[in-house]
Amino acid sequence: MSASGDSILAVVHATDVFVVVNKPSGLLSVPGKGADKQDCVASRVRAMFPHASGPMVVHRLDMDTSGLLVVALTAEAQRELSRQFEQREVEKAYVALVAGGPEREEGLIDLPMRTDIDNRPRQIIDFIFGKPSQTRYRVLERERGRTRVRFEPITGRSHQLRVHAAAAARVLRNDDVWVEGGLGCPILGDALYGEKASAPRLMLHASELTITDPATGRRESFAVEAEF
Repeated sequence: MSASGDSILAVVHATDVFVVVNKPSGLLSVPGKGADKQDCVASRVRAMFPHASGPMVVHRLDMDTSGLLVVALTAEAQRELSRQFEQREVEKAYVALVAGGPEREEGLIDLPMRTDIDNRPRQIIDFIFGKPSQTRYRVLERERGRTRVRFEPITGRSHQLRVHAAAAARVLRNDDVWVEGGLGCPILGDALYGEKASAPRLMLHASELTITDPATGRRESFAVEAEF
């Protein structure tokens, strides 16, 4: 699925200092390179909220991932929300449809990752040079030939959920020791780590988000169900 002017960016919650939106699959979070890649969440939010100032971007979702995204409307809010993400004070959860079925009903995936410098933007498992990457998961429903899974990323590496879902259930470390790996079940529609033709889009949705309101100090939780 590609970005389109017809894709709707729905506002879930808005205050004077930040806004939470439901990003559609196929829409960039921030502008890309080229005139054809300027349509994105940041530009649309700026158009909807003309008083927005300073750097707006707090975090990103992959273009093909849908779901909850928070955007700052002031420089002060951007700094505070960015700090919350950096300090892992933000709670996030995703829903995905994966191919096949994981062995276990729930668990923790702990596989270090780094960029594949020979094949960007792919990420790979690397026990020597990879950065710590952890994801909690829980099976929600086993369907015919596929499984609905809830993911809670502890860290926020690029493509983390996609790599952890696709990684083999047993992984050989550099010291030739086999350790518990990923689900061995790529997310449906994943062109990088699975098969794009397995679904009409990447079946990954940011469904839950909890942050602290920069203005009031109150914890605020948001939830949007996946369309799949």
